Amino acid sequence: MRKKVVAGNWKCNTTLQEGVELAVAVNSIVAEKGAKDVVVVLGTPFTHITKVFESVDNSRIGVSAQNCAAEAKGAFTGEVSAAMVKSTGAGYVILGHSERREYYGETSAILNKKVALALENDLTPIFCCGEPLEIREAGSQKAYVIQQLEETIFQLSESDFKKIIVAYEPIWAIGTGKTATTEQAQEMHKDIREAMAAKFGADVAAEISILYGGSCNPKNAAELFANPDVDGGLIGGASLKAEDFIQIINAY
Repeated sequence: MRKKVVAGNWKCNTTLQEGVELAVAVNSIVAEKGAKDVVVVLGTPFTHITKVFESVDNSRIGVSAQNCAAEAKGAFTGEVSAAMVKSTGAGYVILGHSERREYYGETSAILNKKVALALENDLTPIFCCGEPLEIREAGSQKAYVIQQLEETIFQLSESDFKKIIVAYEPIWAIGTGKTATTEQAQEMHKDIREAMAAKFGADVAAEISILYGGSCNPKNAAELFANPDVDGGLIGGASLKAEDFIQIINAY
């Protein structure tokens, strides 16, 4: 049975002190109210990972980096390798986010290297895919997203693919206040799962968690999560407030 996952993506927000305070608040509320059978993950800036890891109950809350380098080590000033991420206590890494693709030129070739290094270092990639507004308006979103997957994680072996979490993020709904309708979310998640089944078989596809990432908030989480192929969320702005985040976690 595939896991339900709610992962926060703090992006470039919070100082170290603010981040630890937020993590402690989330940890306290999760301990008090529980998280049912939901896997909770905090995606923090690199500077925060170790302190956040030390501040939460690791049996209840996982910690994720928001990126890692495409190289194992070497003369790459400013980069943080997958091995470095793993050494902090983190168990996850967000890869392929649309902001990394758009602002930092991350290609499928680069992402393939990052995914491989993450897996080599026993990190669970939360791999993002999704279409911009012009692709959605042209009705080409399915082909666009499946091509993203075919060029990257569909290149993995079956055993490695089964270690991946996928996050579908309609780029036109990230930080805009717009949200895909429940029908749009389910349709794309279903398309992604069917593509997985065609590549790796129905049994493997049934095991992979597919998260929705596009302005998910306490008001719409329950409706989105009720879809049969939506297995949780990759949460941006709403993960920066502990009470909002726990409401999303408990939307199941």
